[in-house]
Order: sequence, then structure tokens, then C-alpha cells
Amino acid sequence: AAASYTDSSDDETSPRDKQQKNSKGSSDFCVKNIKQAEFGRREIEIAEQEMPALMALRKRAQGEKPLAGAKIVGCTHITAQTAVLMETLGALGAQCRWAACNIYSTLNEVAAALAESGFPVFAWKGESEDDFWWCIDRCVNVEGWQPNLILDDGGDLTHWIYKKYPNMFKKIKGIVEESVTGVHRLYQLSKAGKLCVPAMNVNDSVTKQKFDNLYCCRESILDGLKRTTDMMFGGKQVVVCGYGEVGKGCCAALKAMGSIVYVTEIDPICALQACMDGFRLVKLNEVIRQVDIVITCTGNKNVVTREHLDRMKNGCIVCNMGHSNTEIDVASLRTPELTWERVRSQVDHVIWPDGKRIVLLAEGRLLNLSCSTVPTFVLSITATTQVSRARRRGRCSPPGPRSPGPLFQALALIELYNAPEGRYKQDVYLLPKKMDEYVASLHLPTFDAHLTELTDEQAKYLGLNKNGPFKPNYYR
Repeated sequence: AAASYTDSSDDETSPRDKQQKNSKGSSDFCVKNIKQAEFGRREIEIAEQEMPALMALRKRAQGEKPLAGAKIVGCTHITAQTAVLMETLGALGAQCRWAACNIYSTLNEVAAALAESGFPVFAWKGESEDDFWWCIDRCVNVEGWQPNLILDDGGDLTHWIYKKYPNMFKKIKGIVEESVTGVHRLYQLSKAGKLCVPAMNVNDSVTKQKFDNLYCCRESILDGLKRTTDMMFGGKQVVVCGYGEVGKGCCAALKAMGSIVYVTEIDPICALQACMDGFRLVKLNEVIRQVDIVITCTGNKNVVTREHLDRMKNGCIVCNMGHSNTEIDVASLRTPELTWERVRSQVDHVIWPDGKRIVLLAEGRLLNLSCSTVPTFVLSITATTQVSRARRRGRCSPPGPRSPGPLFQALALIELYNAPEGRYKQDVYLLPKKMDEYVASLHLPTFDAHLTELTDEQAKYLGLNKNGPFKPNYYR
């Protein structure tokens, strides 16, 4: 089996075996190296410059402390951008404990900076599976500390609490979930009658979905592939499994670079979109022998099986852009007849007995956040909404008309925490279209974009309010 990924600059001692304290004497954290905190602080400061919306919320609402008394347990990618979110939640009055939702996406220096500033953070790049669940448990199972809000990315934290500490839900006011995978899990729980607290589905807000899933992946797929393989995209044959928002972004980028792109789909509507966008719709078996790159974007399991892997040509690059590591059957490759070679961080050659090799990226985990970064501005956009509802109820002052809106997660947490008893049932809630439009409008000044306004006559003709919403909730 391939060894865990580590930073070559660090020693190989597990963070769990180290005795570390921050400058205030606290040891309530577990990171790779607390001495990297100063470097991580600079990373966070750079991210703050690209996230003016969140900084505006922090500045305007910290006097009111709308999250005073909130105890938030979070499980997200731990990057400079999420550090800005976490510190904003702290400034608004919340106590936070945090773990990583992906074993490779943590920026060690950022985790160190958060630990140094007093956040109980349990995460490092290159965790084992056992480490991953240990870190989540250290966030949740704390004597004298009971979370009352969950912020999750992928559903693993929610799953762990249901599995190990179901009684905690008696005091939890709600869950905020921002991934396709996690939202799917929540709907499954709701359908089975097992969802015992309200949940906010942040993922399916149009602004979040388009930017985080489509536009972000359109940029970061190329970044991840280039950093890990130094490949040239022109003329390469690529199959993208799944033509949802993530698949659309990946296909658009690769097509623009001159790649020949095939698409697999189960949904006839997405399949028709792929055809109309100029992509050849195929079954994976039809092209597996000839393609140079295989990218999974489905959120499903066993999309690329051992049989597919056996039939790939020498040098084929295999990677995943979905949240979980279930799409590529990596476990089937950990057998005695196959040889694994670590080429560089996050890049393995898996070699067959006849000498054929495939290039596996991030052991089948999320490529962009495991192997590269995502644009900070995207996160400023994707995570923004619900400010109007918070404003109407007088809990926080709104950003000015030219300032980008605050993060989706922060305001969804504020909404759930301050909602009166009975407003939200034990169900999954979408955010209203009006909020999506408001988020988008706040970011238009960044592009010096000028929005046309309806006249009174035009608004009456269309049967709309001049200020929106301009589309029904079902419009995508």
C-alpha cells in the first residue's frame, strides 16, 4: 500500500504523538507543527483581502455578537479561506471546534495559525483514515462542551454524531451542509424519518452551485492536473464521468485547452446538454482503452472499477473531482501483483506485472483541494446569502451596496441559531431565490458591471417586483 502523504520538509512523527502548546499554553489542538503559525497567518491575511464580504460582516456584526453562546463544531477543508470564515464566526461570538473533511486538503501552516490564535483545530495534511475519525471525535467528544450547531462539508461529521453521540442532537439547533454528497445524505435521512434537527442545504443555492461547482472547477481542474503531472492538454483524449455542474466545468476547461472530451451520464437531461455542448456521449467501456485521462465527477461509488483500470492504456491519468473517495475503486489496486511507486506528493504510479502503469492522483480523493488550490474570490461568492433575512430581524447590519456579501455558511448558521422555536422543522431547507439574487448583485461591482433596472411599466407587464425575485424558486 502507498504510504500516507506528508510534507517532505516535516518530520515523520505523527501529530498525535507530539506534545505541542501554543504561546498561551493551550494544547487543545492537534496540528502538524505549531511553529508554522506565523507563515499560516500571512496566508490568512492574503485570503482576507480577497474576501471583503466576510470581513464586512465581521466588522459590522461583531458588536451585536449574533452568535454569542453558539458552540459550532465544523468539518470542512482547512484552508486560508475557511480560516477567515472560522475567525469571523469567533468574532461574532461563537466557540468553534474544527476538523478536516478531507485527509489531504489541510494547509498545515493555516491549521497552525488557527491553533496559535486559540481555535481547537484537529487536522493535518496526510491523515490516515484512523486519524480522520480520531480528529472528528476530538472535536465532538469534549467534557463540558456540547455543540449546538454543525457546519459540515460532505456529511462525515453529521454521520459520526448520529453514530456515536445521538443524544447530542437534543441540544443541536441545526446543520449547515454545503456539498452535493452531504446534502444527498441529509435528504436520505429526512426521507427515512431520521433527521432530528433542521438542516440548511447551502449547496443547491444557485449562486453557490454555479460558482463553487461549475466556475471553480472550470479553473481548478487544470491547475490540479498541471501541478501534479506537468501535462499538456492539447490533443489529449479525456473522459469525464458525470455532466452535472462539476462535470460541466471540467469539460469546458479541457475543451478550451484543445482536449478531445468524452462524457458519460445516467441522466438523459444532462446527457442531452453534453451533446448540445459538443461532447460525445459514451459508455466508459467504449473509450477506456484509448483515453489519456479519466476524471470522475458523479458523487457515486465504483464509477471506475478494477476492470476499467485493467483495460486502461499505459500512462493513463486517473483522478476524481467529486467530494468523496468512492468513485474510483482504489482499494482493488492494493493487491500483491501491483506495484505502487510514489512519484511526488499526491502522485502514484500503479504498475501492472506486464509493465503497464497508470498515474493515480491523490489516491482518488478530491483533486483540486488535495493537489492545488481554489480561487479565493470564488469562496467569497459561493458562500454568500441570507443577509436580508438576518437584516430584517435586526441581528446584523447589512454590508453596503457595493460590498460583497458574507459567507453562506456564516449567515445560515446565524439564521438557524437565532430562529424562533418552530420556524424550522426537522427537514432540509433551501435558501430563497431572493437571497441568491442579492448575493449575486453584491458581487457585480467587482467587475464594474451595471445592472439594468425595470421600469414600473415593465415590472407590471412581467408581474414582478422591481427589486426581485426575478425567477421562481425552481428556476436553475
